[in-house]
This record gives sequence, C-alpha cells and structure tokens, in this order.
Amino acid sequence: MSGIAPISEAVPLSLCAREPHVPADRLVAEMVPPPRFDSVRFDTYIPDPNQPSQTEAVRVLSGFAAGLGGAHATGAGKRGFLGLGLGFGKAKAPKVPTGPRGVYLDGGYGVGKTHLLASLWHATPAEPALKAFGTFVELTNLVGALGFQKTVQTLSGHRLLCIDEFELDDPGDTVLVSTLLGKLVDAGVALAATSNTLPGKLGEGRFAAADFLREIQGLSAHFRALRIDGEDYRHRGLPAAPAPYSDEVVTKTAYATEGASLDAFPQLLDHLARVHPSRYGALTDGLKAVCLTDVQPIPDQSTALRLVVLADRLYDREVPVLASGMPFDQLFSEEMLKGGYRKKYFRAISRLTALARDSKRLMEH
Repeated sequence: MSGIAPISEAVPLSLCAREPHVPADRLVAEMVPPPRFDSVRFDTYIPDPNQPSQTEAVRVLSGFAAGLGGAHATGAGKRGFLGLGLGFGKAKAPKVPTGPRGVYLDGGYGVGKTHLLASLWHATPAEPALKAFGTFVELTNLVGALGFQKTVQTLSGHRLLCIDEFELDDPGDTVLVSTLLGKLVDAGVALAATSNTLPGKLGEGRFAAADFLREIQGLSAHFRALRIDGEDYRHRGLPAAPAPYSDEVVTKTAYATEGASLDAFPQLLDHLARVHPSRYGALTDGLKAVCLTDVQPIPDQSTALRLVVLADRLYDREVPVLASGMPFDQLFSEEMLKGGYRKKYFRAISRLTALARDSKRLMEH
C-alpha cells in the first residue's frame, strides 16, 4: 500500500449516522451562494471563444446587476422596495415598473449558469441581507418552514432573488413557487433563475426557455431569456477522471484524512431516503472528503433523483469524493439517461467526476 498514509486514531465520520434538522432562521441566513461560488465574479467566468452567447450573457447580466443599484426605500434597519435602477428614495413603496423584472439562463449542464447566477448576486449593489440565492428545493423548504405569507414578508424587501435549478417536475411546487414569485415581483423584487428539465423532455441536455416561461404562466412577461450555448466546462481540456480505487485504499484514506466520512454506497442510498433532500446540505456540514465503498448502479429513479441532489450539494461545497466500485459514469442505466430526467443525471455524472478528480489530492497527501 505504498503512498497511503498510516491509519490515524480518529474514526471517520458517517453520513448514515447523520439526521440533520435545519431551523427556519438558518434556512434564511444560508440563502447566499454556496462555498464553491463564493468567490466567483463575472470577470472570473471564462467564456468559450467559440460560443459568443457566453460573452453576451456576461454583458447582459452585468448591465442587469448595475440596474439594480437604485436607491432602496429603507430606513435604519428596515427593508424597502426596489426601483430597478430608477432611483426611488421615498419611504412609500413605488409603483413597480413594467418590462422584464428578471432573467432566465437557458443552457445545458456545465456551461456555467450557476457561476453566472452567483456572479449576478455578487455584482448586485446591495448588502447581503437584501439579496437571496438558493435552489428551488431550498426555496420550497423555506415556504414549508415559514409558511407562505411569512416567506413573502421575509423576501419582499429584497432587491434580488436568484433561484438555481428551478424544478419543473412537480406541478404543485411549480404553482406554489410561481405564486410566490408573483407576489415578490409585485413588491419590486428582481428575479433570476436557471432550471432543470421537465419529465419527458429529451434533446441535447438543455431546457428550452419556452417551456420554462410556459410553466411559470403569468410570470413569463417578467423574464428575459438568455441562451448560453457550449460544452461542459468541467471537462473542457481536463484529464479523464481517476478510475475507482479499491475498498482498502478508500478505507485507509478515510482513516488518514481528518474530517472525512466513510460509508458503503448501498447503505448511503438507503439513508438518503430517510432524510429530506432540503437537508442534504446540512448532511455534509464540516466534511472535508466523502469516501464511498462498493459504488453500484442506481436501482430506481427515486433513488437516482436523491443522489442528484446530494451530488449538487457536495459540488457546491467543494467536497472531494473518493470511491471504489463502479465508475460514476455507470451509475445511471441507459433507460434513465434517455428519459425525462436525463439532464439531471448527466449533471450529476459531470459533478461527481469533477469531485473524483479533486480527490486525487487526498492520495497525494
């Protein structure tokens, strides 16, 4: 076992032993870009020179952020309403201007939509308490924790709400969030969103803006769609992901790495069914690495969708993944990769592959 650090006395953590409960005030406080996107900015986005739509997206979003710099109708410690660059400064809520109140980033996985969405959040000239960033799942969980009216009250003083991975798979949740966004638009909140694929939508792994605008119904007039073309940047010019390691290597590395977790993959999948996906971020709190043994193909679609959410949260938090068993590109069946959730599965493969590549530094240490 050359190159493997000696086993330490510390016992690895276990995701299966964690059952986090997230209080409502934490849900609100954590509506900021995750660690992976904490330092991103428009000037750190590297457009593909062969894809002019990427450069155009940066230009449009930069202008959109600048337009959110109008005076906010707020007193000391109070939140007011947004004038979208029109300079409202009176305490009385202004009449909400007509025209686009939001942007929708339309593109395949790996073209940098989340990077651009987080850059918009950072570039918007307002203190963090007046900006919110979260996934669709996190937003619906906030409504569940606070109630609809309290969520409207909490977010309606914001200048900007960014929603990543807008889920359109559940009609009930779509109507709920669309209604919420309608209330927020009426209050003067600017919106920005990316989205996932509807069930049954095939194609090149991207979600069509027309479908998004149709699903959010009355809100469509408030959005300007920006198409972002390109290939998955996570694999653009990078070496292939490392092959899976042996169970012995994964186990020894988990013991030798402070803050690492160690779980058998089948048991982890069972545990994910007992934890609400909105808590998967809290499930990974404090982890420096995730070590998995016996990675196997996903048995069913419900399990696959839960793993997608976990992969997103691990990627957001830059937690490397060291695994034995099957390669990550063999997790999902051919039927899954041809079905309506194919975009999510390809994104999960892309992100887990990137995290597996990151795990090589654990071996070096």
